[in-house]
Amino acid sequence: MYKHFFKRLMDIILSLIGISVLALPMLVIAILVKIDSRGPVLFKQKRIGYKGKVFEIWKFRTMCVGAEQMGSGVYSGKGDSRVTRVGNILRKTSLDEIPQLFNTLVGTMSFIGPRPPLTYHPWPIEEYTDEQRRMFDVRPGITGWAQVNGRKGVEWNHRIELNVWYVDHVSLWLDIKILFLTVWKVVSNADNENTEATVVKAEGEAEKEKVQK
Repeated sequence: MYKHFFKRLMDIILSLIGISVLALPMLVIAILVKIDSRGPVLFKQKRIGYKGKVFEIWKFRTMCVGAEQMGSGVYSGKGDSRVTRVGNILRKTSLDEIPQLFNTLVGTMSFIGPRPPLTYHPWPIEEYTDEQRRMFDVRPGITGWAQVNGRKGVEWNHRIELNVWYVDHVSLWLDIKILFLTVWKVVSNADNENTEATVVKAEGEAEKEKVQK
């Protein structure tokens, strides 16, 4: 009952409260993003969501316009010169994720759930195994079980295993636990940098995680 009804009801209520409370801070952030560098306030990106459907995730823009065609392309690491001054602060505090309250309100996301992967990374939806696809049996979250168990330092195969574990154990108490652990991660800025390979291919090759959280 919680997984399929009350969780969604809580998402709607909490996102409405969050949007109301954070309306002024969001306006201030939007103005600062606009003043700091040219380009749109929001960064929009295609992700894989509930039941494998593609949706558009919303964030405050933290990089300069055209960043994916510059430097290391879609890869981002510590000290990336493409990250704006305001963007650097937003990333460190995770304030760039606030617009996902609207994703949650409209139902493409939840507060708690597996973080939605890119449509092409770590691999296309067609390349997920039947077991791995089970992570899409719940709405993707602003934060999730994998995020509080390593965040960006977790290799993707293991990250998906953590996501599937969450799907099998969804409960109110688990979501509350993840919420409090997320607050600690954000406050301490733990595991918020790409420090090693996060995708290990079958042939033993590895590639760095692309720009996402």
